[in-house]
Amino acid sequence: MPVFQFKAHDKRSNKEISDSIEASSQMEAIAAIKRQGLLPIEVKEAKAKTGKSQAGGAARAGGGFSFGRVKPKIVTLFTRQLSTLQDAGLPIVQSLQILTDMQRPGKFKSSLGGVTEEVQSGTMLSDAMSRFPKIWDKLYTNLVKAGETAGALDVILRRLAEFREKAERLKKKVIGALVYPAAVMTIAGAILTFIMVFIVPKFEQIFKELGVQLPGVTIALIDFSNFIGSWWGASLLLALILAIIGIKMLRQTEKGGNFIDRVMMKTPVFGNIIKKSSVARFTRTLGTLVTSGVGFLDALDITKSATPNIVVRNAIQAVRDSVKEGETINEPLRRSGVFDDIVVNMIKVGEETGELDKMLIKIADNYDEEVDSAVAAMMSLLEPLLIVFMGGAVGFIVIALFMPLIKLIEQLGAQAS
Repeated sequence: MPVFQFKAHDKRSNKEISDSIEASSQMEAIAAIKRQGLLPIEVKEAKAKTGKSQAGGAARAGGGFSFGRVKPKIVTLFTRQLSTLQDAGLPIVQSLQILTDMQRPGKFKSSLGGVTEEVQSGTMLSDAMSRFPKIWDKLYTNLVKAGETAGALDVILRRLAEFREKAERLKKKVIGALVYPAAVMTIAGAILTFIMVFIVPKFEQIFKELGVQLPGVTIALIDFSNFIGSWWGASLLLALILAIIGIKMLRQTEKGGNFIDRVMMKTPVFGNIIKKSSVARFTRTLGTLVTSGVGFLDALDITKSATPNIVVRNAIQAVRDSVKEGETINEPLRRSGVFDDIVVNMIKVGEETGELDKMLIKIADNYDEEVDSAVAAMMSLLEPLLIVFMGGAVGFIVIALFMPLIKLIEQLGAQAS
């Protein structure tokens, strides 16, 4: 009977052990190792001495140093695939090798190859991933570590995949809600600017040559066109660009970012979407961490680092300080002004009943649905408003330009008769 050498994580002593076992196949060896209360990390036949070097070569062949940013959806897909392979009972190293071979050449394949090499040499998966923080962030590696410690890596990876998928869907909804009106207004602004800079001056020249007496609306349009086409217009555009850059620079500071985020959350329509999506992100992140067995204070630290909204981040810090002093978490959330009373009360109930993790996930699910409704309502409101704006602007231009022409036609008709 073949002898298989294996590395496994002992759940009782929380240490990695190396040993050998006899079995008719690799799958039987894995099953036997699990029956001993161990989590298989690597299982291979004793005669396969070149496995490590081949794996290392494969990892290195996956690509050397490469530039570029790894898209979040690639990491999410990898997480889902890894959870499936772990659920099927494959050793972690074999699972990583399979997924490395599946990747396209590039930064992610190169990094995953490096992780595979380190895990094969005895490093924990979470530790190996933590060396690539731009791909696997603190939230990701802490959840993986919790799964390794609890001996439930497949379950944690599945939760992590679901968390990332929902977070990406929510992000797309919010970005889509903000991009659509911005894109429409940009295109509309470009069209109107073109008309003002190139079309209206030609009509002005025609009116001067014909000596037509211009009505007030036409004079106002021509004056505005001259302003847009002059250096004053260029100065206004430059000032707008500098203002945007200044806001971005201010956003990088703690006080400035806090002010901007608070203002954004109070703006009509958009503020409601930003607020609800921030609450959904916070509750889902914290709920996922707590459900996975991460300590509550550590979970708050990780959630804070993963939260882009500074107002919510400050609220999380207040919660952490409160919990550290032995107080409740609902009062700091109430004082922040970000969380609705219903959210604070639900968290309070979850805290009192000992089911805070389930309550946080439930809040996140509810707020995801509310973000959907808010985005749909905003789109249904914005579309007619944008149509009215464009129609009004174009209608004003047409009327202002054609009123003198109509008057000229009437004068010519009167002269002809």
